[in-house]
Amino acid sequence: MKFLIRKTPENFIRTVNDEISSLLNRHFDSYFPEAAYWEEMDKYSMPVEMTDKGKEYQVKAELPGVKKEDLDIDIDKNYIVINARKEEEKEENEKSYKKSEFRYGEFSRTVYFPEEIDIEKTEAKLEHGVLKVHAPKMYAQKEAKRKLTVK
Repeated sequence: MKFLIRKTPENFIRTVNDEISSLLNRHFDSYFPEAAYWEEMDKYSMPVEMTDKGKEYQVKAELPGVKKEDLDIDIDKNYIVINARKEEEKEENEKSYKKSEFRYGEFSRTVYFPEEIDIEKTEAKLEHGVLKVHAPKMYAQKEAKRKLTVK
């Protein structure tokens, strides 16, 4: 079955604009591939995956190059806030040139749980650039909020 789409000037202009943007992005990304990478990182913050494991929720966040000292995690009975800072400095010395680059950035992500969690038993661990948070489910909670340390 074919769908009929009525061609209006707005649709035509939008289509042409999208095509031009795509063409320009592909062209300039080949000259400045690092700029495109960092733009994507800023746009998407940090990739996060939440899984319901029955008695607990498991949250994984991809944080390559981030040290545990640069992580700040706050939890409440129904959400977790992950704040990360990343500093990167790179220097190349060759005979004919010297190149130095540095990048500083902060990322933040909030993950909401469908049920309340036990904030006293919640744990976080950072290994090989992946943060894993284990948050056991709970239906009655004493404390409303606390700081979470990364192991």
